[in-house]
Amino acid sequence: MKKTQFLYITLAICFLLGGFMWYKYKVPRFANGQNAKDFSVQIRDGRTAKLSDLRGKYVLLHFWGSWCGPCRAENPGLFEIYKNYNALGFDIFSIAIEQNRERWERAIEKDGLIWPHQFSDFQMFDGSVAKLYGVWQIPSTWLLDPEGKVIGVNFSPEKIEKVLAERLK
Repeated sequence: MKKTQFLYITLAICFLLGGFMWYKYKVPRFANGQNAKDFSVQIRDGRTAKLSDLRGKYVLLHFWGSWCGPCRAENPGLFEIYKNYNALGFDIFSIAIEQNRERWERAIEKDGLIWPHQFSDFQMFDGSVAKLYGVWQIPSTWLLDPEGKVIGVNFSPEKIEKVLAERLK
């Protein structure tokens, strides 16, 4: 075998291996049908809250950040979904990936994020909940059924609304 052939084969194998590793890195830690992992955090109002406190409702586990343009662009849609479906059995548990508490507070107020389950992890992506869910980019979302099972990962607000409309109305 010539050196150039060997080099091309080695590069192809490295490329394929790298692509596979990137794919495994990007795959959400929990898939449809799996139970969401519970956690306990101190939310914005000072109370301790667990994800499991919201069992019996459809829940959107929402990772976002005040500094994240796509996150902020999704927030008005999430506000509308919360407003329309909260009384029917839907809630949102937001986990902010942040460095600055004041910026986080301003974003909540400006974007109208009225749901009470708001937590900010100032360790950014190294925080315990982000690590538990394998979050490395935001926005990231998990839609959970009333039993706490994952029914969708990284759905758009439009898709979340469609699923809730089918299941709650």
